Amino acid sequence: MNALNRSAKGVYLITVTPFTAAGGLDLDSTDRMVDFCLEKGVTGLTILGIMGEATKLTAEESRIFVQRVLARVAGKVPVVVGASAPGFAPMRELTESVMAMGAAGVMVAPPSTVRTDDQIVAYFDMVNETLGANVPWVLQDHPVATGVQMSASVILRILKNSPTCVMLKHEDCPGLAKLSSIRAACERGDVQRVSILTGNGGGLFLPEELSRGADGAMTGFAYPEMMVDVCRAHAAGDVERAHDLFDAYLPLARYEQQSGVGLAVRKHLLAQRGVIASEAVRKPGPKLSAADVADIARLVQRQERRLAELGA
Repeated sequence: MNALNRSAKGVYLITVTPFTAAGGLDLDSTDRMVDFCLEKGVTGLTILGIMGEATKLTAEESRIFVQRVLARVAGKVPVVVGASAPGFAPMRELTESVMAMGAAGVMVAPPSTVRTDDQIVAYFDMVNETLGANVPWVLQDHPVATGVQMSASVILRILKNSPTCVMLKHEDCPGLAKLSSIRAACERGDVQRVSILTGNGGGLFLPEELSRGADGAMTGFAYPEMMVDVCRAHAAGDVERAHDLFDAYLPLARYEQQSGVGLAVRKHLLAQRGVIASEAVRKPGPKLSAADVADIARLVQRQERRLAELGA
């Protein structure tokens, strides 16, 4: 098993969950999606995230999907599974199940019910107890989705109390100053160093986040090669190349990050690329208009032209 650890870096792609046009799990498309991600050079996969429509799956569907992904990955890269749940019993059950299947770790976000700093810290103390001493986990900081604001000082308190929390998924926005603060605290030795992967909207601030000390990205985009190539160029010291590549994809990445309709855009693009058979979003979910589809086609064409100019 590729156990998640504090040295993790690169691109852990947040995947979609493929469905048939009728709304069932599409396991053949799941296999193609895994193959596609590996071909594009991702370092790891993160499944059952918010953009993976995890809340629309039954418990049995979640297990079937995780099992299929892990079987197709076959140990080539680590797989992180979203385990956030309304209660600790389902969190423990899912965690035990996926870790037994070979997952590298799980990801947990705070519930919308915690508000004060002390409540947030106490919640993650209970997460530690629930997951146990042998499960590496990712702290997801995504205020837009959770409604929970975790300051840098609160995150540092959680990390100090959590020896098995090996990664922060940083997706607060604006969050560059917060990222810098947490990375500086790690470097000073205030807390044990953790991996920081960023998740802001398909990597919308990825070059800047890498320059602030992020170790890579944990987010989704229909063109994962953008994040892979940007991270590689940045790690090689070619920051200008990283920015040039990022800029070529930015208009489409921005379009894909529209609130509400973004997942439909991503699934449309993945279907266009032959990765998944259907662009279906499980109900309730958005559908694209003819005007949306025309916008996307224009942006893809412009993106391809700019990448050719860059020799990418």
